[in-house]
Amino acid sequence: MDTQPPLLLALDLTGTFAFGLNGALTAVRATQLDVVGVVGLGMITALGGGVIRDVLIGTLPPATFVDWRYFALAAGGGLLAFVGSRFLDRLGTPITVLDAVGLSTFAVIGASKALNHGLGIGPALVLGVITGVGGGTIRDALVGQVPSVLRSDLYAIPALIAAAITVVAVKADFYGLAAALIAAAVCFVIRMVGVRLALNAPRPPWTGPSGSGPSSTGPADRE
Repeated sequence: MDTQPPLLLALDLTGTFAFGLNGALTAVRATQLDVVGVVGLGMITALGGGVIRDVLIGTLPPATFVDWRYFALAAGGGLLAFVGSRFLDRLGTPITVLDAVGLSTFAVIGASKALNHGLGIGPALVLGVITGVGGGTIRDALVGQVPSVLRSDLYAIPALIAAAITVVAVKADFYGLAAALIAAAVCFVIRMVGVRLALNAPRPPWTGPSGSGPSSTGPADRE
């Protein structure tokens, strides 16, 4: 079972439920899947990032396969989305808030776990982000969409910042519950500001109106 501080564990479990719920709702909106497909995609969203992280650092079986609470909450969130998708669509803001809690907590836990297993700063940053966004990326790929992390409001950047704060705290030897909560809070605030103001990461200045790349019009086309 998990040995995280109780508050951080509670946030981690809350985030797992929120990711399962939000992931399944995304599947409902994007596809016409049955209950197995919707719940399955919700679970992939909630658990996928952590599984990828644990496989990459060699922690087997992955933590989510050992602690039944993660599976139960991920499945519960997916099932709730399947049953109540019509009603839950009206609760966009609360679900987004819970999703941001999950992103923040996952990024911190992912980075700290990578460091605890002897990985360097770079891999810890990458695994912190992967823990937060990996499941949603797999989900989007399975339903045939460009992953939302690559095209929507600030998402990966807040996770990266939270992972960076975690790495600094660990390397400076003052990582603990307070530092973890500060890192998660920074991620949460940035994420919610991004949602509120519809902010996005910078995009290539040469992208054309359709977003397909530079204009192909050359001198011969203008003659």
